[in-house]
Order: sequence, then structure tokens, then C-alpha cells
Amino acid sequence: MMRLIEGTIVGRDADRLVYVDHTPISLEKSLKVRRHSPTGFAWGYGGSGPAQLALAILLHVTGDQEIAQRFCQDFKWRFIAVQPSLEDFAIKVDIEAWLEEMRSEVVK
Repeated sequence: MMRLIEGTIVGRDADRLVYVDHTPISLEKSLKVRRHSPTGFAWGYGGSGPAQLALAILLHVTGDQEIAQRFCQDFKWRFIAVQPSLEDFAIKVDIEAWLEEMRSEVVK
């Protein structure tokens, strides 16, 4: 199923909010699994903010902490790090199909 992932930068402090299918994802829930970036989500590079965002997206979609942790770095590099860092973004991703592809590559 295609998922719409939207990131937006708001306010003078440049807070970053992210939605999956118009539902906000939780920084706090993802921080309970792993603390990549306690200061929040980011995109457009390969650091801790994008890693936290990738973890949060996968956790939100799958509900599985193990899967989210296992694939968050791959998801970060494939979808999050490539977004323009100082702009809003919107992408459509079939996360479930991508995860199946990643799992099949691990088995090979």
C-alpha cells in the first residue's frame, strides 16, 4: 500500500513535523525505542535527526520495534536523507513492499 509521508518545517524555531497518511508521527514513541536524536526529526542528510525520523516512520507503520530498528538506517538512506534539508517534502512510498524487498536481500 502506498503511504504518503509529509514533512513540514514550522515556526521560527524550525520545528519539523512529519505525517504518514495525514496522521502525525510521534517523536516520543520512537525515543522510547532508541534515542538517535532527542532534539527531533530532520531530513536531507545522513545524521541522527533523519535516523530518528526513519525509526519513527517504520515504528508507526509496522508497530514492530524490532523491524523498525533493523531497517531504520536503510530507510533513512533510501528515503529520508535524499530530501531537501531546508524545505517541506512529500513522498509516496510502499513501505511494506520495500520491507519485503529488504528482507529478501538479507536472505540471499
